[in-house]
Parts: sequence; structure tokens; C-alpha cells
Amino acid sequence: MKTYLRMKINNTIVEVVNGDITKEETEAIVNAANSHLSHGGGVAGAIVRAGGRIIQEESNEYVKNHGPVETGEVAVTSAGSLPAKYVIHAVGPIWKGEKENEKELLAKAIRNVLKKANELKLKSISIPAISSGIFGFPKKLCAQIFAEEIENFLKNNKTSLELIRLTNIDEYTTNIFMKVFEEKFKDLYRI
Repeated sequence: MKTYLRMKINNTIVEVVNGDITKEETEAIVNAANSHLSHGGGVAGAIVRAGGRIIQEESNEYVKNHGPVETGEVAVTSAGSLPAKYVIHAVGPIWKGEKENEKELLAKAIRNVLKKANELKLKSISIPAISSGIFGFPKKLCAQIFAEEIENFLKNNKTSLELIRLTNIDEYTTNIFMKVFEEKFKDLYRI
């Protein structure tokens, strides 16, 4: 894992890192999921391969009991044999050129991830660039929405979170997040 940027917003450290989310030792990792929590490819597939079938089995059970997870919403399973305790499955929007409120839906997904982390009283979480892979959401716009939602959440809520780590396996996405966060938070103290 390589840290590209580290800053503090209120009492929470926010990091942009290049690394494998399945190796993160934060209390929870976030999965960029589809509504049926079918974890076949991308981040979802990697999480199940690394954490074991139990994650898919718990996901299937969740959908059976609650129905598909709506876009912008989250579901929680254990993390199987991963270092984390939980996987928070966030369903982000598929990019359709801003025809179906994709920006608002991504913002909602990020907010719900942070709210769920707070409900679980987590101190640390690792989040990938939800929707910016196979769902096609423009990466820079994705990073801008992440920056906005994280800032709003940390400034307007009392939180148990001491660390929010934005973890992406590809350097291209990590660089985009770093540039967007550097620009938005240029006046913040870097640590």
C-alpha cells in the first residue's frame, strides 16, 4: 500500500492510498456492489476470492430476506477470512450520462456507507471509488462527489470514525482522487 495523501478533517484522518482493499486492516472495507449482491467481477469478485464464499453466501441470504439492494443503499456482511470485520456493500449507480440522477445516487451511496460505519461504531474504513470501474462513472466526478460527501459528513456529524481510507488498486484512479482532494482541501493541514 502506498499513501498518496493524508489529511485531517475535524478529528478524522482521510487518506488516499494505492493498494489492494482486500488486504486492508481497517475494521470495514466497502464493496462496490450490484443490487443483487452477486459478486462476480471487479472489486466485488476480488473481495469474495480473498475473503471466501461466506461473503457471497451471506449476501445471498441478505437479498433473500430483504430483496435487492436499491441504488444508493448499503448492506453489511461479515468479511470472511479478510483482515476486516465487515464488508459494507454499497450499490452505486451505473453511469448513463447524467440521465438518471447518477450524481445524487452516488452521493447517497457514500453518505449511507459513512452512516452505516457510524451505526456500527467503526473507527476505520476503506472505500474504493464506487461506480467508477465497470459501472463507468467518470473518475474525476466520482472523486469530487466523494470529497464533497466526506467533508459534509465529517463537518455535520459526530462520528466514531478516526480513519477514512480511500483505497484503489489502480494508480490512475488513485492519482485522480489525490489531485481532486488536494485541490478541494488545499487549506487543510496535511499530516
